[in-house]
Amino acid sequence: MSLLTSILSACAGKQLTPITTATQVDLPKFMGDWYVIAAIPTAIETESYNAIESYKLDDDGTIATTFTFNKGSLNGQKKTYEPRGFVTKDSGNAQWGMQFIWPIKAEYLIAYLDENYTQTVIARNARDYVWIMARSPKISEDDYKKLTGFVSDLGYDMSKLRKVPHHN
Repeated sequence: MSLLTSILSACAGKQLTPITTATQVDLPKFMGDWYVIAAIPTAIETESYNAIESYKLDDDGTIATTFTFNKGSLNGQKKTYEPRGFVTKDSGNAQWGMQFIWPIKAEYLIAYLDENYTQTVIARNARDYVWIMARSPKISEDDYKKLTGFVSDLGYDMSKLRKVPHHN
C-alpha cells in the first residue's frame, strides 16, 4: 500500500451507512411541543434544562420552530431560538433542512417516530448530534432504554448522550 493510499484511508475514517428515516410523517400530527428527553447536544444546548422544541406548519409548507430551554439549571436564564424547517421533497416528510442562519440548512432526520406520535428520534448522518424527544417531559425507563438502544444501533457514541432535566 502506498503512503498516499494510507493517508487517504486514515482521513476517510469509518464509513457510516445513511440513516433510514420514518417512511411517512403526517406533518400536522407531528406539529406541537416535543420535550427533549436526551441529546447529544449542539454547542448552544450543552447546559439545557426544560428543553422544548415546538413546531408549527406554516401556509408556505415550512416549519416555524421555537426551541426554548433554561441555561445552566432548571431555573436558569431562558433561551429561545427560532430556526425554520424546510421539508425535503419526496422524503415522506421525514427529512428536513433546519435553518438557524441563512443560507445554511442543517440536516434533520426523523429516524424514529412511534405510531401515536408521542416519541421521536431526530438524527443526522454525521452521527454528531441526536435528540430523543417525547410529548411529555418524562418517559418510562423501558421506553428510555428502547430509544437509547435505537440511537446506539444507529452508530452514535453513547458516552456523549446527556439526559435533559425537566421540572416535574
